[in-house]
Amino acid sequence: QEGSLCAQHCLNNLLQGEYFSPVELSSIAQQLDEEERMRMAEGGVSSEEYRTFLQQQPSVNMDDSGFFSIQVISNALKVWGLELILFNSPEYQRLGIDPINEKSFICNYKEHWFTVRKLGKQWFNLNSLLMGPELISDTYLALFLAQLQQEGYSIFVVKGDLPDCEADQLLQMIRVQQMQRPKLIGEEAAQSRDQRLPRNDVDQAIEANNPFDGTGMLDEDEENFQRALALSRQEIDMEDEEADLRRAIQLSMQGSRQSELSGSLPQSVPQSSHSSQTDSLSSEELRRRRQAYFEKQQQQLQQQDQTPNLQDKATLSSSTPEPGSGGDMSEEDMLQAAMNMSLESVRNHLNSEEEK
Repeated sequence: QEGSLCAQHCLNNLLQGEYFSPVELSSIAQQLDEEERMRMAEGGVSSEEYRTFLQQQPSVNMDDSGFFSIQVISNALKVWGLELILFNSPEYQRLGIDPINEKSFICNYKEHWFTVRKLGKQWFNLNSLLMGPELISDTYLALFLAQLQQEGYSIFVVKGDLPDCEADQLLQMIRVQQMQRPKLIGEEAAQSRDQRLPRNDVDQAIEANNPFDGTGMLDEDEENFQRALALSRQEIDMEDEEADLRRAIQLSMQGSRQSELSGSLPQSVPQSSHSSQTDSLSSEELRRRRQAYFEKQQQQLQQQDQTPNLQDKATLSSSTPEPGSGGDMSEEDMLQAAMNMSLESVRNHLNSEEEK
């Protein structure tokens, strides 16, 4: 369809040929405007009604968009001996004619016109907004017209003999089958634009940060900025996770060393007394007592020269850093120290059992 010349397309689809041009329809509209102006002037050119009529838009039968009124269409069809009757008018309803026995209809809603016509033995919707004719079955025709009325369409029955056309002659001999309804003009292009590739996390972050509100798409600079912002947020999140992991490892190792130290203390000391004393001692006093305890354990291990394993134990114990000594240690050093202390605690426990 070109522009808003749906009335022209409606007439040519009805007659199945290029019978009317916009110029010819404009000439009919101007003629109707002049006839109406002359009728208004009969009451006096100085009357209020006539002055009001002249102040209205230049024409009530056409406009700059290409719209033409029902009067223009009706006068154009009179050239071919055709007449329009309102489908739901009392005059037509009294005739009691089944729609399937008619030849064609013209439908109008606001400023849009289209034709429904029988070609051969089948009905077709010749709407110029469709990419092709739409087949309408005989059983569906009445329902289709009723649906148009419910949507606010005005339907006109075309009375008279339509001119012969090649499509009508061909479809008199064969029947067509339509597997898929024709799409609206521009519908296929719109669907292809809506089909996008799977989005990655960055695209989803951009969309979440800037939800589409119909006011316009992001320009290239803005989109690049939002992409960089999303990447920066991902890096910050990764850094935060790594920092949390390091802190968790350190706290776990500190808790492990404390539990090992408490488990390796002599069993003759009551637990409640040990807890109360630990609470009252300062960190420096605790460090000093633990150091003394480990030195005593190390001396006992060195005195026991029974097996090579005990010699290895003494070497391992001497390489273990003193707990609570502080200092800067890497994560690998801290992990190694924790493993050494855990092994030493198990061996001390075994030795104490043997002494008993």
